[in-house]
Parts: sequence; structure tokens; C-alpha cells
Amino acid sequence: MVPIFFFSAYVAGKESEAVKGLGTVLDEKIPIESVDLPQNSYIFDHEGRLISEITSKQQNRTYTHYNEIPDVVKTLFIASEDQRFFDHIGFDAAGMLRAVFINARSQEVEQGGSTITQQLARNVYLTHERSYNRKLSELLYSYQLEKNFTKEQILKDYLNTIYFGNGTYGIGTAATSYFNRQLQELHLAELVFISAIPNNPSLYDPIKNFENTKERQERLLKLLFENGIISQKEMEESMNYPITLSKKERVDFHPDYVTFVHQELKQLIAESEGYAKKLQNANDNEQINNELSNRIDHVISQGIIVHTGMDAALQNKLVTAIEKHLPFNEIQGAAAVIDHQSHKIVALSGGKDYEKHAFNRAFQAYRQPGSAIKPLLDFAPYIDLTGATVNSKIDAGAFCKNNYCPKNYSGKNYGMVSLETALKYSYNTAAVRMLDKIGIEKGFSYLKPFGFSSITKDDVQKLATAIGGFTYGVSPLELTSAYTSFGNDGNYYENHAIIKVTDLTGKTLYEWKDKPVRVWKESTNDQMRSLLASVVKSGTGQKATISSDYIGGKTGTSNDYNDLWFVGLTDKYTAGVWVGKDKNGSIRNVYDQGPQMLIWRDTLK
Repeated sequence: MVPIFFFSAYVAGKESEAVKGLGTVLDEKIPIESVDLPQNSYIFDHEGRLISEITSKQQNRTYTHYNEIPDVVKTLFIASEDQRFFDHIGFDAAGMLRAVFINARSQEVEQGGSTITQQLARNVYLTHERSYNRKLSELLYSYQLEKNFTKEQILKDYLNTIYFGNGTYGIGTAATSYFNRQLQELHLAELVFISAIPNNPSLYDPIKNFENTKERQERLLKLLFENGIISQKEMEESMNYPITLSKKERVDFHPDYVTFVHQELKQLIAESEGYAKKLQNANDNEQINNELSNRIDHVISQGIIVHTGMDAALQNKLVTAIEKHLPFNEIQGAAAVIDHQSHKIVALSGGKDYEKHAFNRAFQAYRQPGSAIKPLLDFAPYIDLTGATVNSKIDAGAFCKNNYCPKNYSGKNYGMVSLETALKYSYNTAAVRMLDKIGIEKGFSYLKPFGFSSITKDDVQKLATAIGGFTYGVSPLELTSAYTSFGNDGNYYENHAIIKVTDLTGKTLYEWKDKPVRVWKESTNDQMRSLLASVVKSGTGQKATISSDYIGGKTGTSNDYNDLWFVGLTDKYTAGVWVGKDKNGSIRNVYDQGPQMLIWRDTLK
């Protein structure tokens, strides 16, 4: 028996070493290092004005720090919800025992006996299921909260977590939501009024059940008086104080622009955190896209400020111009305006009567560019490679190669003309000859820096692209962005709506790190600016004329008049406008009016 005894003792010793204390097990199973509450995020325009609030996980919450919460609010919630808050270890045994007896008598879970800490645990980590299993979990989470945080931290997080009805979370948000003022600006009566809501947000909904909320407010004022927190005079004055609600609507302006900002934020985070490279190299993009979406949701839930380049005046002018010049049924329009000096997208229109997150034609519609592609694909590369000038001659007569025989718009042949004449009157055969001479692939190599996303391998094989005959086409934002190179001496800079993303304290989290790319020589750019100016001065773009030190641009019309374009620039801005039908169809009836040029003119004049 002696060997057996010693062997058993040895095994028992090893087992005892493996036994862990309750605290260690809870630290492993319920690690709580911080209480992360979803907060609102914000989008600002270039002047620092708020244009859109983003609520995370459908929780409208503006975080309020402990020293920003009036003492009377802290005291009131302790008095009404958890009088032994500063004494217990996360749960109140006496309160729980009382709840057990009541529940046993009714055979239902009618009372929970929850402390403020338990309510915080439930709101942040658990569900509101009324079961003993959830209650046990609640106790364990409460114990961990009390072990890791001070009472002040727990109370602060609780007051930022509780629900105040109508999508409003947290005491600070309730103040701005119901009275449109900061928490510290409220009268005692107003503070107690909003404090009455969380006990039962439906019953005490101040909008639907104002009288119920007022009755509970008066009961809470009496409680404060009975506990010696306020005087009788303060109680009576507060009971008689007029409560006037001033419901604050969530700020959400300029849906065209804001929709793009959401898209660009995804792109910025993807590039900054390596998701973009993973997507390029992965076989299973769905999983990485899900990871990226979760990451974006997390970033937004932490509370961020997205600083943009939006110019509210230009944005309003653009939207107004599109509505004014496109009163026709089924005919839509889209446009982009870029400050090519700062490389900021300052205005976007996704279409008439645009609604947030709907199909945004400015960056999601890919349309045939027609002759608007000629300066980028034909003229600039031709001048750059051959040294031609605005006065150099090109044949605008009949052209036919490999059964491709394009015609000029008028149906006429013009013989030898200057490059200036060829562009300002948009002769197709001249443009096709230029691309044929330098080679299609060489011409397309000049488009690579612009990042046109829908160019196909077939496009690089056919001469029809010289006059806009693409498989899918380009978006208004892509084409406008490419034209900014004419405003930057032949250099191309990526253009963005987002300048930077910061946290709520102003610390920069994300910003673009783009570098310029030289597309063509500066001398080529000088020739192109002269050519583009002639289009507006005496060519097809005259309706776009405005008073400016410089103005140049190019019109474009696709086959059967399905698409009308004008893309042009001043010394400061580059803007592009597309007009057409969502489902291809001729708009020949509005061609002579030149609505695309009128929209451009009215936006930038």
C-alpha cells in the first residue's frame, strides 16, 4: 500500500497545482480591459462644418465624461436605482434575495434586483433575456467590472449606456436630442425630466407619453428632496418649470457627396491597413471583404471625424444646376467638381432627386465617353510623342482600316486641318488617325496613371476607342479626375473627398499618401491647354463660356445620342458633367440645348 499511497499523493499534488482560483478563471474567461461603447462619428466639410452624423450600430450616442455630468444626475440615479452602489461589490445580495422571493411567488422573473453595475454588464455584454442563466452571467460580469474599474468609471459608463428612447443612448445625447442643448445647460427640471425616461423608455417616451414622463419627473424630484439633495423651494420651482421639447434632428446633408465619402472611407482604410493588397492577391475575396466591413464598423463605432474637401456653396450650385437644366422625365445627370490645385473633390452630384446610398451616377455609372476621351487618349499622347503643335496638320478625310470606317459628325471629309481645328470641331477621323499613328497600346499607356477601372483588354485592341467606343466606359468622376492633369502641367495627382480621418480628440488616424505621376511633358500640356481653350472659345463647347482667366474643355457625344458630356477646367477647378438615361436611350431631343454645358457653366460661373 505504501507505493500506492506515494503515487496517489504525487498525482493529487499535480492536480492541485492545476486548480485555479475563481479570480484567475474569470480573468481568462471574462477579460474586461475597457468598456467600449459605440459612439457617433462625424463628417465635416472643408470649412469644418458638420454635414453628416453617423450613428454606429443604430445607437445614437455622444459620449459624456464623468466631470461633464451634473452631480445631481449622478446622485439621482444612485438614489432611484442603486442606493448601496458605493458599498456593494457589483451585486446587492439583499436586493437579489428580495427579487427571488417575489419571483418564486409569481413563478415568473418579475424583478431582477439589478445594481447599476449589473445593468451596465447587461447593456454592454449580455442580452435582456429574462432568465436565471443570464442573471448568473450578469453577476460574473459585474464582479469583473468592479474588480477592474472604479465606481466613478462604472457610473460614467452606465450613464452613457442606458437607453433614453427614440434611438437615443446616454445622458448627454438625451440632452441634445430632446432639448437641443448641452447637458450642462439644462435646468434642474429638465435634467430630472430626461432622467425619468430610462426606467421604462416606452412608458416614459417624452414625445408620445409626455404626461407619464412629467409624473415620474415629479416623483423623482420628491425623492431628491426627501434625501436632502435639493430644497423644498428647488423642488417646487422645478415641478412648475415649463418643459418645452426641442427635438434635434440628426444632421445629414448633401447625400450625393456623403455617399461617396462612405465609399472612399472604405478605400482609405483598406489601403492603410493592407486589405487592398489582400484583395488583389486572394482567391476568396468574400472573406476579406467581410473582415474589412467589420473593421470599418469598428473604426466608426469608436467615434471618428472625417474631414473632407466639400465646398457647400459649389455643392449646392451643382445640385441646383442639374435640377434646373434637366426637367425632362427619364433623363438623368451626374457631375464632379475638383479643386485641381489642392486635389480635393469639392462637389458631386449622383443624379436628380438623389437619396443617400442610392446608385450614385457620379462614381458608379460607367458610360461611353464619346469625344470627351480624345484629349487624353489621342491628342495629348500624339503631341507628346511627335512634338506636334496646335498648328500642326492632320488629315480629317475619310479613314478605313480593318473594316473600321468612322465618320465625322457632319458626314463630311475635311482633308488636312490643324490640330486646333480638329479638336474644336471634334473631327473623328483626325482623332482615329492620331491613335493609329502612335499605336493603340501606346495611347492607352497614357491612361494608366488615371486608373480607369472598367477598361478591358478588348478596348486596347480597337481603334473605335479613339472616339469613345469602349466596352463599358468611364465614370464622370474618373474622367473629371483625369482632366485635372491639364491643370497641373501634365502631372496627375490622385483626387480625394477625404482629407484625413481623426479621432474625437483630433489625433490623425488615416490620411492619403499619394505621389504625383508625370503623364506627359509640360510642353505637351501647354499645347493641350491652348487646344481645349479653343473648343470653348469658338468650337463645340461655346455654351460653357464663363468669365475666367482661363477656361478650356471638351464636349462628348456617344453613338445614337445616348450620352452627352462636357469636361473642362478653369485655373482652379476641373469639372465634368454627364447627361443621359439610366437605361440607354437617345436624348437627341435635348442635344441642341447643350444641358451638360449649361450645368457646367452655372456651377462654375
